[in-house]
Amino acid sequence: MKQLLGKVPVGVSNRHVHLSKEDLAVLFGPDYQLTPVKDLSQTGQYAAEEVVTVVTRKNAIQNVRILGPLRGKTQVEISRTDSFALGLRPPVRDSGSLENSESVTLVGPKGSICLKEGVIIALRHIHMSPSDAAKFGVEDKSIVSVKTEGERSVIFNNVLVRVRDDFVLELHIDTDEANAAGLNNGDIVEVYR
Repeated sequence: MKQLLGKVPVGVSNRHVHLSKEDLAVLFGPDYQLTPVKDLSQTGQYAAEEVVTVVTRKNAIQNVRILGPLRGKTQVEISRTDSFALGLRPPVRDSGSLENSESVTLVGPKGSICLKEGVIIALRHIHMSPSDAAKFGVEDKSIVSVKTEGERSVIFNNVLVRVRDDFVLELHIDTDEANAAGLNNGDIVEVYR
């Protein structure tokens, strides 16, 4: 780590599911609409009231929250700890990179679907607007490091920068990473090149 680029707030991401319109219809019924219960930090994204059960041959995790809005492909994001419980070895990937990832069954109140691929551990990443990226001197797909403070301070390497007009500045890490570093939503960390 050489150059301090700036500071960003932390957003801790719990296990969740993104659904396609087609899979929502199978799990919850035709023409079903998700019920937003909480806006998330990123513009237009929300936690829905609806939950599903994620099932593998080894185990199941109930009440996994669906995040909206709907996407083109269904995707399940879990932590490494979740993967041990489910008996899976999902790849660490950027959201949407689902090729040759793990498979699971999702069970909803009206039906179930078997995903042949679609389970990942999300690559830690920072959301930035173009103006944030210019301020930090980075661009979309840049790789940076993040340093935390406190009793359990750590350095996270291989942090992907994602730039889009509607993104709000925030580091996204999963619950395993947050617990290891003693981080909570809203904590501030330093970004380095």
